[in-house]
Amino acid sequence: MAETQTGVRVTFGGDAGATVATGLPVLDHLVGELARTGRMRLALEVAPGGAEQEAAAAGRALGAALAEPLRTGTRFGWAILPADEALALAALEVADRPMCVTNVDFSGQRVGGLASDVVSRFLDEFAAGAGLNVHIRLIEGRDPQHVLLAIFKALGAALGQACRPPQGDGST
Repeated sequence: MAETQTGVRVTFGGDAGATVATGLPVLDHLVGELARTGRMRLALEVAPGGAEQEAAAAGRALGAALAEPLRTGTRFGWAILPADEALALAALEVADRPMCVTNVDFSGQRVGGLASDVVSRFLDEFAAGAGLNVHIRLIEGRDPQHVLLAIFKALGAALGQACRPPQGDGST
């Protein structure tokens, strides 16, 4: 099976925003929120394919694009953010053994026509592509759409923190 083609460009500073075309409108929206809360400008495009392949390719490509800023930044970050009744925490750190660990189980649920386990695949591939240890905790939330939005907002804010240049020690 051929690898799904992707194009991605990420910059920090200036206006945050995203142009995302993964072929999965719900994922496009979630990645756009990640970019907004991470204060990054993001362009991500994935060639059409199956939903799982598109999500995996998008996650891997975005992670790979953020690998360098993460390694030259503070290398870790965390955030807690809401989306309506949902509240999620995301913590991440550059790691030799990348992984995504979460207490959220969406198996069998759909959000906007998208099987939410496809989102899990995106997050796993994102962590692998970026070389990150990512922990996501759902603190509160019932509506799957709000839960996913809170997760992506928290992840975006944690990424924005981790990609910032480290502060100097004040010496001259």
